[in-house]
Parts: sequence; C-alpha cells; structure tokens
Amino acid sequence: MAKQADLFIRAEHADLMKKLNAWDIAYHQNDAPVVDDATYDAAKKRALEIEAEYPELAAAGASTHVGAAPSTKFKTYPHSVPMLSISDVFDEKEVADWFNKLPNKDLFIELKVDGVSYAARYEHGILVRALTRGSGVAGEDITANIKTIADIPQKLAGEFPDVIEVRGEVYMLRDDFLALNAAAAATGDKVFANPRNAAAGSLRQLNPQVTASRKLSAFGYTYGEISNRNWATQTEYFDRLESWGFKTTRKWARRAASTGEIQSMYNDIILSRADIPFDIDGLVIKVNDIATQERMGARANSPRWEVAYKFPAARAVTTLRGITVQVGRTGVLTPVAELEPINIGGVVVSRATLHNADEIARLGVRVGDKVTVQRAGDVIPQIVGVAESAPNATPFEFPQKCPVCGGEVVRTDGAVAYRCVNTLGCPAQRIGELEHFVSRPGFDIEGIGTKQLELFVERGWIENPADIFTLVERHGNEIKKMDGFGEKSVANLRAAIDGARTIELGRFLTAIGIPDVGKTTAKLLAKHFGNLDSLRTATMDDLIAIDGIGDVMAREIVSFFGNARNIMVIENLLKHITIKSVSKNTKTTELTNKKVVLTGTLAKYSRDAAREILEQMGAIVTGSVSPKTDIVLAGTDAGSKLKRATELGITIWGEDDFDRAIKNAGVNNGTR
Repeated sequence: MAKQADLFIRAEHADLMKKLNAWDIAYHQNDAPVVDDATYDAAKKRALEIEAEYPELAAAGASTHVGAAPSTKFKTYPHSVPMLSISDVFDEKEVADWFNKLPNKDLFIELKVDGVSYAARYEHGILVRALTRGSGVAGEDITANIKTIADIPQKLAGEFPDVIEVRGEVYMLRDDFLALNAAAAATGDKVFANPRNAAAGSLRQLNPQVTASRKLSAFGYTYGEISNRNWATQTEYFDRLESWGFKTTRKWARRAASTGEIQSMYNDIILSRADIPFDIDGLVIKVNDIATQERMGARANSPRWEVAYKFPAARAVTTLRGITVQVGRTGVLTPVAELEPINIGGVVVSRATLHNADEIARLGVRVGDKVTVQRAGDVIPQIVGVAESAPNATPFEFPQKCPVCGGEVVRTDGAVAYRCVNTLGCPAQRIGELEHFVSRPGFDIEGIGTKQLELFVERGWIENPADIFTLVERHGNEIKKMDGFGEKSVANLRAAIDGARTIELGRFLTAIGIPDVGKTTAKLLAKHFGNLDSLRTATMDDLIAIDGIGDVMAREIVSFFGNARNIMVIENLLKHITIKSVSKNTKTTELTNKKVVLTGTLAKYSRDAAREILEQMGAIVTGSVSPKTDIVLAGTDAGSKLKRATELGITIWGEDDFDRAIKNAGVNNGTR
C-alpha cells in the first residue's frame, strides 16, 4: 500500500508541475494569466510540501522553479546574477516561523508591487541593457522598451558604481490603466483584465513605439551584479536609488523588529490598499542589513533573508464612493456599489452588487465607508461588510421613483425587491427585455448588443421583439449612415436576423423571458410539451406534474401566457419566425429521467456538448447536487460538488462511464 501511495503522490506532483509550467508560460510569456494568484499559490505550496517529503523531486520541481523560459520573439541574454523569486507566506504563523530563524531582527518592509520585473544594467552610469526575469537564469532583451519609461533613467545621476544592475518593477498606475481600457473599448481594441497584464503586454512589445504610447511607471528596489557597494542596509540602498534618479516605494515602507510590528503594517496596508494608486498583492519583508543577507544566502530559487507576505486573493478593502440603482428587464431595482477601483484576484473591481434595500440595512454600509469586497471565481463581486466606518459617511435612501422613467416604485408584501410598475413605458425594462431576447441563449443575433438596442429604441425603431425582424427593411438606409455602421455591417445585420428566423422551442422559451424560467427549465418544458401551443394551454396541474416545476414557477408560466401583452408579442413574433417543435424521444436509455450533475473538466467534451448529449439520452441535467441527484459526472479538478456527492453516497461517473453509456445508447457524440 505504501508503494501505491508513493505512486499517487508522485503522480500528483507531476500533474502539479505540468500545471505550474503551463500557468507560468501563460503569465510570463503570453501576458494572459489563466488562473488567479490564490489558485497558483495553492498549487505551488502543495508541490513544495511534496518535495519536502520526497527531496529527489525537488531537482525539477517547484523548489527550483522560477518564471518561464524566455520567448523566442526577443533576443535573450543570461543574467549575470540569477533573478530569484521570493518565497511566499500567507498568515501570521508562517511569518513567525520565518522570523524566528533570523539572526538579525532589523527588518525593512516594502510594498509588493503587482507588476513586471526588470533588470537594468548600467556601465559607467549609462544604461546598456535591460532584461525581463525570464527563467531567472536568462531574460528577454527589452532595452529599447525600457528606455521609453521616464521613471527608469538612461543615465545615472550623482555617484554610482562602475557597474550596477538595478532591479525593480514596471507597473501601471490604476488611473492610467482605466484610461487605457476606456480608450481601447471606444475603438474596439483589446482591453486588459488588470494593470499587471497591461504593463506586461506593453513592455513586451516588438515595437517600442507601442510601449511609448502606454503610460508605464517603474520602481527600483534591489540590485544584481555590482562592481562595488558603499551601502550597508536596504534603507541606504533606497537612498542611492533615489539619488541616481529612480523612484522607490519608500513612502509606504516601514522598519520592523517584531512579528507584531509586521502584522500591524499588514493590517494598515490592507485598509489603505485602495488609496495606493497602483496594484499591490502583499508586502516584501527583508532583513535590512546587507551583510546578514549575504551570510544567509539563498535556496535554489529564493533568498532566505526575505519573504513575500501575500494578501488574500479573493477579498480586499476599498472605499464605497456611492450607490447607484439599476433597473432590470423585469422592473426590479437593484442597488450597485460604486467603489474605488481595486484589484481582487487578478481583476480590477469598481462595482459590486448590494442585492436589495434589506441587504444595505443588514450590512450597515454608508457612502464613504471602507468596505470589504469579495470576489470568488466568476461570482459577481459583493460587499461582505464594513471594514472601517467613515465619520462623515452618509446613509443611503432607496428611491421612491424609478431612476430611469420616474414611474412609481412599489414593494409588495413579502417581497425583498422594489419594482418599477411602469412595465411598458420604462426604457430600462424594454432594453433589458430586448437584450435578453437577442442574447446567445435566446435568438443569438450577432450585431445587436446593448449599444445598438439603445440607439434603435431611442429612435423608436424597435418597441417590441417582432420589430427586430423588420428593422433592416424599415430603416436599413438610415442605419448605414450611423456611426459604426455601413453597407457591409447592415448586410451582416440582415444576415444575422434572417439566420435567427428559425429557432428551437427551448431557446424560444428562454428568449421571451418567462419569469423564473431559465435555459434549463425552458429545455425541460420544450421536451415535455413538444410544441408552443401545448405549453400555452397548459394548466397549473399540468405543469406541477412535471418533475422540477413547483407551484411558484407554474403560476408564473400560466400568468405569462395569460397576459394580453405577452400574447400580442408572441402572435406578432410568429408572423416572422418558425419554431421547431421537439420530437418526443421514445427511446429509453439508462439515463432516461435521471438527474445528472456535471462537475470538473472532461477531456473530450466541452460542458455544453456533454449537457447536449446527456439530454439526448433523456437525462435531466441540473446545476447542484442534492439527495435527489442520481449521478454526478465528474471530470478533472472536480471540487465541492464531487465532495457533496461522495458524502451523500450518490453514484459518481468518470468519462469512461460516460463514453460507455453513449455507446450503449447509440447516441451521436460528434459534438465537441
């Protein structure tokens, strides 16, 4: 058994290193990270734990791993002194474990700037070469690009060594990043996820003029090769950097001599993080004395005399600038927090949901407060509490009139949401309804997005969904003359509209916006009733008899098809479109009427393809695991759903089981 356990652990380590290498290439070479810092850090930490138990794995493992191989697009040069990474610590205990081993407790604490490392070599005060970190052993030649950054002097001032390699971080101020993305969005160019990506993408350009056109900034913080050193501490080195013409993070730096002082700075910076004009993801804690640094030396890939105290990736503290109220397509008023922009988990967040008036009251948030914002995976950022109350903060009063149309706002008994009652006359509801109609789960009409809908609705060209199908015939010549349109774009628009004139019943039901009916329920209804007429005449009893349809949803469906306006909209639509009826699948498979949950990543099937095949086999695909779930189909990286299924004793399938069932059912699995 022990031998088998060893094999499993070694296989886990190999898988971790495969992922880390792929993630490093995406981050360092392609400037397009595919996972957030927390995911990367957790994988690296686990790899290091395995290497501590199996030292023979360290030679090609995380213990010696730094960056990624330099890109072949640039000339490469070896670093005269390797550019090592910094070991990470994540909590007070790990800080204390490191601190207690130090022979010298005089510490210098800097901000860990979330940017791109550089090494700039000066000979007799003149910049001769600049490299990226690359693999840590060799880096890419970015000299021409570095010379476009004003914060990095091309000639050193004052007194300096004959040879000095200054190392630091290129970054982008948050305001410059927001302006860059706004300009890119206006012209239809690429927008960046965060300032770090923008800085990396700008610095690693083959054309230095592109780099020069972006507002990049830089700090100096350490050094590599040096011909002679006349400073004794990190504090003094910052003095030298500033005298040579570099900027440093001294404004935010502190000295410390205890773990309590370290934690005090950590807590203070967490609170003031949004006030710092650039992104940081932690603190760098160094032994201040250079001689002690040299005596302590380094491990294979990181110095022993410094650590990076990382911030939690999924949460941050920032200032609540204001609260605006959005009106959705169903008339519901949703308060949205307007935040001082902050980087959370690799994404710049400037807005967060507050859900409803009750949530604002529960949290006790006021405009001006410092608030804790949480972002996990693809979940919309949300405020989870007040971190620090502002003395001059102002309470928020929920509007009594719709902020879009001025209509009355009501809150029915038992409801948490306020709703605008001006259903037909409120532009926000009309735009939202039409957005949903043309979206990918609905009619999927390319070329008509929010911006276009707003223009067409404002001109009175579209008032209901049926108007979309006569839009080009009625106003094609006028559309050609509008900014962003022309002969070709109008022809493309016509083709997209014509291509949407035939639609599956499930997608039609999704598009028309029946309250509480999403894509999954729409498919369930289409499969059960087969055609629109059967559904339109269904009673409450007919609907409740369907597994997965409850009283509330059934009432909404009956009410929707009994509403005069909805009947008119559907009748008008049917003049322009054809709805494909669903043929009843009489063939029974082992998955017929089985509730199946998908989790993780399948090697041969995308999530949508797997869902489609399962539905062809008669399965009911649901999103969450419950005692009523029959099977969980689990791929790699399956998480909490797999754990929950195991706890409940639910049957778990792998991809081999899925392939076997497909073969037995004779289902076409050509979709990938």
